[in-house]
Amino acid sequence: MSASDNKQPTQGSFIYDQWFRSIVYQVLLAVGLGYVGWALFSNVIENLDRQGIATGWDFLWTASGFDIGESVIEYDAGDSYGRALLVGFLNTLRVAFLGIIFATILGVFMGIARVSKNWLLSTISSWFVEIGRNVPVVLHVIFWGTIILLLPQPRDAMIPFEGAFIMNRGIVMPFPVYNDAYPWVGLGLIAGIVGVVLLNRWAQRKRERTGQYVGTLWSGLAVLIGCPLVVWLAFGAPLIWDVPSLQGFNFKGGLQLSPEFVALFVGITVYTASFIAEIVRSGIQSVPGGQIEAAGAVGLRQGFIMRYVVIPQALRVIVPPTASQYLSLTKNSSLGVLIGYPDLVNIGNTTLNQTGQAVEAITIMMLVYLAISIVISLFMNFYNRVVAIKER
Repeated sequence: MSASDNKQPTQGSFIYDQWFRSIVYQVLLAVGLGYVGWALFSNVIENLDRQGIATGWDFLWTASGFDIGESVIEYDAGDSYGRALLVGFLNTLRVAFLGIIFATILGVFMGIARVSKNWLLSTISSWFVEIGRNVPVVLHVIFWGTIILLLPQPRDAMIPFEGAFIMNRGIVMPFPVYNDAYPWVGLGLIAGIVGVVLLNRWAQRKRERTGQYVGTLWSGLAVLIGCPLVVWLAFGAPLIWDVPSLQGFNFKGGLQLSPEFVALFVGITVYTASFIAEIVRSGIQSVPGGQIEAAGAVGLRQGFIMRYVVIPQALRVIVPPTASQYLSLTKNSSLGVLIGYPDLVNIGNTTLNQTGQAVEAITIMMLVYLAISIVISLFMNFYNRVVAIKER
């Protein structure tokens, strides 16, 4: 072997620099993927042109010609496909947003109940989790859709409280008539939430500095309720209820929730809540028992132990998988197409069938769900950093 074969690369050569090579490899991979994507896209466009199928985004401004059963914004058949897709997007956001809130509340309650020493409460929550997790989400949605169809007719509707009615055409209940003061009341509520956060941080710092416990439950509720209440009173306390009434074969007025919305909302909420409950249960049980016993030995009540010892440590286990459940719930909202709920997928499929713009319609749906998932992930990652226990 010659001496030249034993020569090692010079230390200063950028060709052998690990950082440089990693950048080059990533650039080459990105270029390769971009080329493959462009080739596939060009091939699709060429085949569509050969078959005489129009491409482009001009259809978004063309009149759709179909009605939508329920919409957050005003819509009629004369509006464009773009507005129809916007209606589907808002309907998806509505059921996903409410589903995340109620699935979290129900899941946390059931998760804590599973580790409760109350036999009845623990048994009920265990059955809830086992049934909810082991039944496919599709069957959840179809089951609740069937249950709603078996409810009484509007004239024989069930009345849970005065002015509210449950029937086979959905749920109707009184709802406040819009007033110009309500946006300001909403800002007051946001200010109240910020005030509660600042109050809790002040109490925590004082507790860490002096060892003195400062209760924030009632003062926090006062701030949370007081801020919007003061704004509402400052505008003269406007409150007029739109009460639904039976007119003909159905109810008019008030807040109306269609049977499709109720079935989809309850189905995906119960399904997701069962998984969140198991996540909460595992997070609580991941906290070493010695810490709980030590907290009890110094005289802390069970509520204090759960709030200040168990939950802060359990959140490290709970938050990441819960974020995945939020993403799954949002994507499962597309199952509304099975029961006729006008979500993004349902309206997107109608648009696709009427215009033949398959690539564009599917691209819009993919990008919308991707954007929602990214926003949820960013928020949950931010929350995970906020609640993380800081090592000192």
